[in-house]
Amino acid sequence: MVVTRELHVRARGGYDVQNITDEVARAVKESKLAAGIVTIFCPGSTGGLTTIEYESGVVADLKQVLDEITPPDRAYRHHARWHDDNGHSHVRAALMGPSLTVPFVGGELTLGTWQQIVFCDFDTSPRTRTLVVQIMGETAE
Repeated sequence: MVVTRELHVRARGGYDVQNITDEVARAVKESKLAAGIVTIFCPGSTGGLTTIEYESGVVADLKQVLDEITPPDRAYRHHARWHDDNGHSHVRAALMGPSLTVPFVGGELTLGTWQQIVFCDFDTSPRTRTLVVQIMGETAE
């Protein structure tokens, strides 16, 4: 069986990392499926999904590394072509990836003790993002 849901995330713009673990876990529970996989997908080219220990130090460390790899003040060809300021946002999203898949067993996500699912918004302006959550699995027998 396949169940599809949406999560709506209000992103602040810039570098915004949000813990969406509880919302994904709730969607899995509400699906009434016992075991399978859940995939979270971000339509768009300036957001990404990953897992991380969601605490301020690691979130800041991730930003620092992304700033070193893809500095916002660099001259991106995307800026010249479209006359905007989010070339680094597109590159960061491409590096992170637009989706994440997590198995679940007994209706529970199989995340590690300190592992949370996070949505990373890299665009330069605030917006509401709609994430697609697709849950595939089987019911308890």
